[in-house]
Amino acid sequence: MSQSDATHTPAAEPTDMSSESPLGDTYHRGPVILRGPMIPHDNTTANLLQADQSTEWLHMDPWRVLRIQSEFVDGFGALAELGPAVSIFGSARTPRTDPDYKAARRMGRGLAERGIAVITGGGPGIMEAANRGAALAGGKSVGLGIELPHEQGLNQWVNLGMSFRYFFVRKTMFAKYSSGVIVCPGGFGTLDEMFEILTLVQTHKTTKMPIVLYGKAYWQGLFDWLEGPVQEHGMISALDPSLVLLTDDVDEAVATAASGC
Repeated sequence: MSQSDATHTPAAEPTDMSSESPLGDTYHRGPVILRGPMIPHDNTTANLLQADQSTEWLHMDPWRVLRIQSEFVDGFGALAELGPAVSIFGSARTPRTDPDYKAARRMGRGLAERGIAVITGGGPGIMEAANRGAALAGGKSVGLGIELPHEQGLNQWVNLGMSFRYFFVRKTMFAKYSSGVIVCPGGFGTLDEMFEILTLVQTHKTTKMPIVLYGKAYWQGLFDWLEGPVQEHGMISALDPSLVLLTDDVDEAVATAASGC
């Protein structure tokens, strides 16, 4: 090799294998390692003990994660020993004089008489009716409420209740602890709960369970659309006929939903 070639040979990388970093000191904040300009001017303990009146930290995502975690823990703890259960979904706006209210009350009673817990969203209308039927029959009447601006809390017929901040935590409880579902006429909330369960079952994310749609006249148009344009465009697979039942018979609804327990 010529002298000129040697002159242009790149310098060798440092071979110093000592624990010191070329970036300077190392600062440990829990499992996180910080060096150089990333080293903070404060420390965790000092921040904890600081007499800071600001409450902005309550609304930061890390704190929300802890709240979400606590809701899961409380929900699992409250429902772990519930036993067989069926969820009944339906409108909060259904008046007590409506035939659907009376039907939901019979559903609650019928399930309780079979030793099956009844789970609802804990509100008025269809939810109150189902809880009422279950409670008066001496059964387990569960209400899983949600924090909403105009809600009045859990109805008076709930004998095991919990209110949630987060919809997705609440829906996890419905899916985890229900062995069957009865869906009575309702609006966006009811549709959301119904499609959540249908999606989980169709995609095998949860155990197959019977899903009953009560009120043929109310639900038939929706399922004509699903099995018509939606399925014809290849947007969904054919619904398993053993998965969904449309009926106007309260006793059939109860027996079908109970068959999953």
